[in-house]
Amino acid sequence: MSQAANSRQINDVSTYMQDVGRRARTASRALAAADTGAKNAALHGIADDLDAQREHLIEANRLDLEAGRAKGLDAALLDRLELDHARIDSMIDGLRQIVALPDPIGEIFDMKFRPSGIQVGRMRVPLGVVGIIYESRPNVTADAAALCLKSGNATVLRGGSEAFHSNQAIADSIRRGLDRAGLPADAVQVVATTDRAAVDLMVTMPESIDVIIPRGGKGLIERISATARVPVIKHLHGVCHVYVDDEAEPQKAFDIALNAKTQRYGTCNTMETLLVNATVADDFLPGMAAAYRDKGVELRGCTQTCRILDGNCIAATDADWDEEYLAPILSIRVVADIDEAMAHIAQHGSLHTESIVTENITKARRFLREVDASSVMVNASTRFADGFEYGLGAEIGISTDKFHARGPVGLEGLTSVKYIVLGDGHVRT
Repeated sequence: MSQAANSRQINDVSTYMQDVGRRARTASRALAAADTGAKNAALHGIADDLDAQREHLIEANRLDLEAGRAKGLDAALLDRLELDHARIDSMIDGLRQIVALPDPIGEIFDMKFRPSGIQVGRMRVPLGVVGIIYESRPNVTADAAALCLKSGNATVLRGGSEAFHSNQAIADSIRRGLDRAGLPADAVQVVATTDRAAVDLMVTMPESIDVIIPRGGKGLIERISATARVPVIKHLHGVCHVYVDDEAEPQKAFDIALNAKTQRYGTCNTMETLLVNATVADDFLPGMAAAYRDKGVELRGCTQTCRILDGNCIAATDADWDEEYLAPILSIRVVADIDEAMAHIAQHGSLHTESIVTENITKARRFLREVDASSVMVNASTRFADGFEYGLGAEIGISTDKFHARGPVGLEGLTSVKYIVLGDGHVRT
């Protein structure tokens, strides 16, 4: 019976979630001991099953899209929710790429002899059970399951109610892939209820879940961070900037600024504020603004920006500089120099992704060194801040925390280390 069918039988959410947690903890021990071949076989099996179930996945997603439109979800949320053939291809590619990555579990490194004669080093090990709470994007179900599986972690996945049918269809493929590889089906559990109480329970189950990773809106992540009794790896929002320096190559700056905003609107690594050096603003902004208008982007600018664009821009408010639009809206500010650009980023950035466009290597190095963010770029679109683009395979999310994991969370971000000691009858004197 599918999890979708089971969901109709869940009356006591607390008992159900405790059972999910216990089964995940048991499965985590088996998965931690699984060899690379078994894990890779499961990943291939999941990918094959997703490929075979394309039409079923798209039909399940259609039910979610229809329900979302009926509820009045905006265009950005519907875009995040949609699952088409291209996005199914992307899920499958992500699974295959993770198969090709080295298995981090059991890696021994930093071995050193101590004066006593013992050798001391570290070994990479799974975290145990990873709980992931996410909204809208059904591809996260496959991405998260794959990364946790390859890194030896059991996982409990709680997707948003708006993607319930899509997530359950993907979960069916995951279970079949695990079963064919001889791994416990409980290694990946997709919560089969839309009751919000399941989220509140997940974040207060340290006996069953070792870490929580929330993916979604700022409100969801703030609520989870405030109530969790389990460690949380998070980012609240993505207010990303591109700074066009006075020594930027104009065509390069144009291409990057256009791509960073318009390649896709509803993602956390989309540029929300464009900073332009005052020396080049009069020449650069009119053509840039015309390209944005062709894409349907609303422009909100500082006083100087509005003067340069002469009526083709509305005045930005103080709130605009802190806004993650996730929509075809862009804030533009003219700044005196790199120092003013970095000061703006320090005040309004979200520690996610920042980019400078310049041909001056000294300025580029300053930007890399001084800007505080999980990803800092030179002459590249912020849209590259992504686990797939970084060669991590799929990613579970972007962490703007400074402890344990930072930036795109891939395989290594889902592991811990333990110290190991090798001796030959050594005793301490």
